[in-house]
Amino acid sequence: MRWFVELNLEPQKIGRRKVITLLNKALMENETISSGYVPHYLLQGDPFASKLSREADIVAAFYILIIGILSASGNGYVIYTTIKRKGKLKPPEFMTLNLAVFDFGISVSGKPFFIVSSFAHRWLFGWQGCCYYGWAGFFFGCGSLITMTIVSFDRYLKICHLKYGTWFKRRHAFLSVVFTWIYAAFWATMPVVGWGNYAPEPFGTSCTLDWWLAQASVAGQSFVMCMLFFCLIFPTGIIVFSYVMIIFKVKSSAKEISHFDTRNKNTHNLEMKLTKVAMLICAGFLIAWIPYAVVSVVSAFGEPDSVPIPVSVVPTLLAKSAAMYNPIIYQVIDCKKNCAQSSCFQSWRKKKHYKTSRFYSISASLKQRAANEVPIEI
Repeated sequence: MRWFVELNLEPQKIGRRKVITLLNKALMENETISSGYVPHYLLQGDPFASKLSREADIVAAFYILIIGILSASGNGYVIYTTIKRKGKLKPPEFMTLNLAVFDFGISVSGKPFFIVSSFAHRWLFGWQGCCYYGWAGFFFGCGSLITMTIVSFDRYLKICHLKYGTWFKRRHAFLSVVFTWIYAAFWATMPVVGWGNYAPEPFGTSCTLDWWLAQASVAGQSFVMCMLFFCLIFPTGIIVFSYVMIIFKVKSSAKEISHFDTRNKNTHNLEMKLTKVAMLICAGFLIAWIPYAVVSVVSAFGEPDSVPIPVSVVPTLLAKSAAMYNPIIYQVIDCKKNCAQSSCFQSWRKKKHYKTSRFYSISASLKQRAANEVPIEI
């Protein structure tokens, strides 16, 4: 009866399933529920039953199945081709590999759980599976964002501060990779060790950070605010700052670039090409995740049920597609490069052959390029 007293509820006025759900949740997680606050997933009976129609779940399952196959195969191929060249990898190219590993990880570690549960019309893996799913999604997603943050800042230094030059050595690349893994693991593990929580999504067949804790206590609000700042706002701010400064630098230095000799001009053009690739990758990630972040903030600080359940599904599905974009961007750029070197251009210039990686490194500066190479603009 203690739980009913704390919740100001009478056992006779709530259903048997809700009583069992509440007690199981409290016992399994040793959770103390503050007065006046009931988590959203305890208000609608079984927290893991789908709140969508069976047809909507089937559509979502097929959508994520296609996304998962494309993402896993695309990023797996990037990892394979990169590792195959491991003896020739330049230090910055490790960031490309690191990003592909995170994107591959989020594809194989979580999407099968969502697909199976959507086909079953309910989450099948219980509270422990929910915690694992939430942790894996947040860990790999945060790792991808931090990797892109480091890459964008590296682009900013290379374009806007020429003295930065080529200091990025193997040890710097290694430390950057280690930092991304530690940073992502730290924030993803906080809810597991007691600060915050992972909980079912409102539609029931997926799990995420318990954004709704912001309505429960000051500790819950601090948890949500820290997650938003350190794992979204701060990295996104660095990315936006880096590319805005690059745009200003390019516009202000157009005349200066025209006076470069051929070798310096080719190097600068290549750096700009790689910067465009990085910008596309970051833009794809942010476009996929920002709607989900907005819905999460509204859910956390707005009125209960302020976001209708069918509406909350769309940003979630969009966010889960983020890992698919990078291999597509690599392929589009590779096709454009091949088209520019195809026979239709041979009347304009002599065909040249270069032995380079199939995939552009989003942070590399390929110094071995010939001084007289005509760069292919993206």
